[in-house]
Amino acid sequence: MEGKVINIDPEILGGTPVFNGTRVPIKNLFDYLETGDSIEAFLLDFDGVRKDQVIRVLEMSQKLIETSTNILHENFA
Repeated sequence: MEGKVINIDPEILGGTPVFNGTRVPIKNLFDYLETGDSIEAFLLDFDGVRKDQVIRVLEMSQKLIETSTNILHENFA
């Protein structure tokens, strides 16, 4: 799936990042994963979110972490 995965709109939940096309906050996914729930459990509870959206958010998060790690290493080297 191409296109926008995360939507940030001040008119939707006060600008909280949500899965595009839904009112489901991205944070909910990480809350589920943090407590040991599976992606499948998350998708069952939030049927407006698609699995490909979840995968893209996780991939984007990984890239952000890798980039942040590289920046931190450069600043502390």
